Amino acid sequence: MTATQPLKPGVSFDSGQADISLWAPLAEAAALFLPDKNQTLALQPAAPGYWRLQTYQLQPGDLYWFVLNGEARRPDPASLSQPEGVHGPSQALDLKNFPWTDEGWRGIPLEEYILYELHTGTFTDEGTFAGIESRLAYLKELGINAIELMPCAQFPGGRNWGYDGVYPFAVQDSYGGARGLQQLVDACHRQGIAVVLDVVLNHLGPEGNYLGEFGPAFTDKYTTPWGRALNFDDAWCDGMRQLFIENVLMWFRDFHIDALRLDAVHAIKDFSPDHLLREMKRRVDELVQETGRPFYLIAECDLNDTKFIDPLHKRGYGMDAQWVDEFHHALRVTATGEQSGYYSDFTGIAHLAKSYQDAFVYTGEFSPHRKKRFGEPPVHNPGHQFVVFSQNHDQIGNRMLGDRISQLVSAEMLKLLPAAVFVSPFLPLLFMGEEWGETAPFLYFVSHTDPGLAEAVREGRKREFSYFSGQGDPPDPTDEATFRQSKLQWNLRGQEPHQTLLRYYQALIRLRRQHPVLRRPDRSCVQVGHNEAQQTLWLFRECGEERVLCLMNFSKTPQSVPVPALSEPWRLLFDSADPQWNGPAASPAVLENGREVTLQPESILIYDQRYE
Repeated sequence: MTATQPLKPGVSFDSGQADISLWAPLAEAAALFLPDKNQTLALQPAAPGYWRLQTYQLQPGDLYWFVLNGEARRPDPASLSQPEGVHGPSQALDLKNFPWTDEGWRGIPLEEYILYELHTGTFTDEGTFAGIESRLAYLKELGINAIELMPCAQFPGGRNWGYDGVYPFAVQDSYGGARGLQQLVDACHRQGIAVVLDVVLNHLGPEGNYLGEFGPAFTDKYTTPWGRALNFDDAWCDGMRQLFIENVLMWFRDFHIDALRLDAVHAIKDFSPDHLLREMKRRVDELVQETGRPFYLIAECDLNDTKFIDPLHKRGYGMDAQWVDEFHHALRVTATGEQSGYYSDFTGIAHLAKSYQDAFVYTGEFSPHRKKRFGEPPVHNPGHQFVVFSQNHDQIGNRMLGDRISQLVSAEMLKLLPAAVFVSPFLPLLFMGEEWGETAPFLYFVSHTDPGLAEAVREGRKREFSYFSGQGDPPDPTDEATFRQSKLQWNLRGQEPHQTLLRYYQALIRLRRQHPVLRRPDRSCVQVGHNEAQQTLWLFRECGEERVLCLMNFSKTPQSVPVPALSEPWRLLFDSADPQWNGPAASPAVLENGREVTLQPESILIYDQRYE
């Protein structure tokens, strides 16, 4: 390693020796304090901005602090474990010691992902990685092949969505820590399930955030919804860039994570010639070459800007895929008519039809909500670069009462919505519990230990929903009861109508995974049309010798629609209104070309046809 290269941050072990590096560019002295031995070891200046020490005095399992300029003791910004919480000492770990059994695992191609987003703390009664592991057989039977964990970086207390993490490298101790996450990933791979981890690169939480004491971790050049931006292009930014790039590599290399969902990348402020995401993608590609395993980067981005998902050779940032909130918004408005807030930008079924075609709804048109032209068309981006959903943690939890779709629409619409997702030429994502129509809310919750901060969160939530004053105050985010209300009710699976809805999801996912057209997220052979007056939409897709026709009725009354005139009749694959799914009536098993078919209210019919 040359003198100008940044060091790998934190503590690692080689042949029993600890290699310790610390980014603290403005410090005059740096030391390591071992509380159990009451021993202080000086670090020496290394690469620009770094301090380093190699010692046998620190061993795996030991607690330690960093001391800057002989003053206050602070946890390691690159700590791998915080067993005493965000204000306590760090704990040294050797991640290489885990006994992996997934040597034969080569991942799942991204285009085959069926994603299932879950929150570790509320997915099971245990609220741990071990609890998730106990449900893997269920997820496998459901048809899921990729679980997506909401953020697991160490946060204050034991209850949090995860976006208040302050130690990017440390796995939440109350979930099971690093060992528990490694064990879960290993178990998932044995079941043929990939693991996606949600990580936050755009901000740190407010409590236990000591990073700014080590150096210029934040910059006054930009602001974000969370305050000052992390420093990725200002003075001394090299160490910050290295910190987060190494964090991404750690999840892939040391935890065998298959993909990362990068939270709100539009809030990463970086105007350097080589954007942080580009540099990150190159380093990940190098790791792919070293290991022979695919690793994917999936961005959350609301800019409708294809440079985030365009490949590196086209000067893009190289993200493998991104979430598409606009598909959700268009689908939600079509299903419910709700048009408050950002939903005001969406007209309903016309925009849903556009999203089936273009992924983005706004591709350069004027956005009334933003009061400007917005977006660009993703002309050359394949379907597997877009993740779509009918609900997710944001779209539920950011409502005042955390109400799920199951509490907002009819039983028939509850079946139409996921079908509309699964027939799309994009990657489908479910949110935990939707498959049985979970009725428990998913509320916003925190467990800050700072009373002043907890009160600020409580009051901020009240202000956010002040326009709902007639409905009372939002649930207290700091109350443990709010967290417990958000736990899944697994017993519902055995009760009606939840049991039938679960079977419906299983059949729908099986059709998506097995049908030669539906299983390929191919945008190149998609045709779509809609009837505003009827609130109907048809979607035509083909691949090789197979054609698929999807007919959707979002209205509350039966609608007659014409069948496209082709040479062969259409055979029925799936009918959401069939009595086996507690629907009102079955539809014809075969459709003759040029005829009309009656769509039941709030239903979908899926037909296919082979070329002869």
